[in-house]
Formats: sequence, structure tokens, C-alpha cells
Amino acid sequence: MRASDKPSNKYRRAKMRHMLFTSGPNKLSRGRLFRKHFDQGIDVKHVEISTPLWPKEFDGLRIGHISDFHLGDLMPLDKALAAVQMLRDEEPDIVACTGDVVDLNVLGAEPLFDAMAKMGAPLGTMLVLGNHDELDCVSTISSMAMKSGISLLRDGRCTINHNGSKLHIAGIDWAKSQKKCTTKVDRVCGNETHLLLSHNPKAFFAAAKHGVPLTLSGHTHGGQLAVRDKPSANLAVAHKHSSGLYEDGNSRLFVTVGVGAWFPLRINCPAEVAILTIRSQ
Repeated sequence: MRASDKPSNKYRRAKMRHMLFTSGPNKLSRGRLFRKHFDQGIDVKHVEISTPLWPKEFDGLRIGHISDFHLGDLMPLDKALAAVQMLRDEEPDIVACTGDVVDLNVLGAEPLFDAMAKMGAPLGTMLVLGNHDELDCVSTISSMAMKSGISLLRDGRCTINHNGSKLHIAGIDWAKSQKKCTTKVDRVCGNETHLLLSHNPKAFFAAAKHGVPLTLSGHTHGGQLAVRDKPSANLAVAHKHSSGLYEDGNSRLFVTVGVGAWFPLRINCPAEVAILTIRSQ
């Protein structure tokens, strides 16, 4: 059952990929692929990020970064809720989700949005949408997020006022190419943007030119298969920035490998939720 009545071509292609790389191989393995995948845990990754562009009034801000649940066959609701609880236990100041909350179908995602909204982060929960979020019904998933109380940034900006200081946050919708990402960043990011949320890390090229201190992204899954002790050597070959922390001048990018998967295999690339402590030098 889908939220919309007419499947899009993108949805049909994604459904076919799912059959070829996920449900089909699992059936051939008599369920062993899924069982092995479900046995893999989720790490809590702590990262300290420093940049002189970050406002001193928000020095030490702790951001809970979560992404790429891909709620569906490879991410049951109970496991997704457990990942949210892991992040909640870290008591971040603000939560940022960089998309792909669902894998294929939107219906049934309400409890996950509610859990993210109720994490208790004093500065709120922010969300941008990923490419998978747009496959089924983007209006339905947007309504779910906003109804739960999450701040959804769709090519938009918001400002957090805290102790008399302002933190300006921007977020862009999914864009596949660097050129399209740049167009969105140019439109959304002003001179005072402090934090950019973009599912696609290719937005970082433009964000750095605008002097955005910090960009958060997901999408790549860190390739899901990586060389031991070399996380940058992975299957995400289409991305220059695929896993971890990157610098361009005084601008920073953090790409999380995410909590979910789109095929049932992770090697040397464990799923994660991230706690980022941001310092102004």
C-alpha cells in the first residue's frame, strides 16, 4: 500500500532495485541475509569539530546527527526507535536528521517521526528530505514530520534564538548533481548561515564558497563496504566526501554513514548515530 495512488517511474525503479539487491537475494538465502544484517549493531560516534567561523555564543553546542534510517524491510520500526533512543540518551542540544527516513513506502512512519520530535533536545529537531523520502509521496511524509513537531526545512531557513543569540540554520531538498545542489545552496544560504543540512554531501562545494561553518549530510552510507581502517576507501565512488569529517578552508562537512542500509550488507562500515561537539576556535 502506498500513500499515493499512482506509482512514479522513480518508485518503480527503486522497487525493482529492492527486489534485485535486497528481497530477492534474501529469499534465495532463505532469510539468512536479513538475519545476519539485523544482528549488526549501531555505534555511537563522538566527533569534535572546530572552526573559527562558528559563533562563539554557541561554542560547545552538541548536535545529534542521524540519517538514512531507510525504514522498511532492512530497518524494522523497533530497530529505528532503538537508534533514536541511543541518540536521546546522549542528551544533545539539537537533533539534525539528514533524510531518507523511509526506504520505499511512507505509510507507517508516524511513530518514528514522533520519537524524533520527542527526543527532548532543548533547541529542537530539524529535518531535510532525502531521495528515498520523495519516492512514495513527498507531501505525506512532509505532513507527518511537521505534524509530529519536527522543523522541516525544504529549501528554507530557520533561526534558533537562545540566551539572546541567534543560530541560523538552512536546509535543502534532495538534489542529485553538484550543479543542482549549488543552485539550491545559492538560493537558500545567506551570509549568516551557520549550519546547512543537505542529504547529498555534494552541497558542501557551494556551502564552503558561502563560508558556511558546518554542513551535515548523509546519503552515501559510507559505501556500506569499506577497507579496514580506511573508511574513505569504500563503494561510494561517486562521492568525493563519503564518510566522516572534511575541511575546505574554515568550512567543515560531516558525512554520517547512517543507521540503515539499502542492501543487507555492511563490512568495516558499522551503522552509527553521531554526537558532534562544535567548537569556535
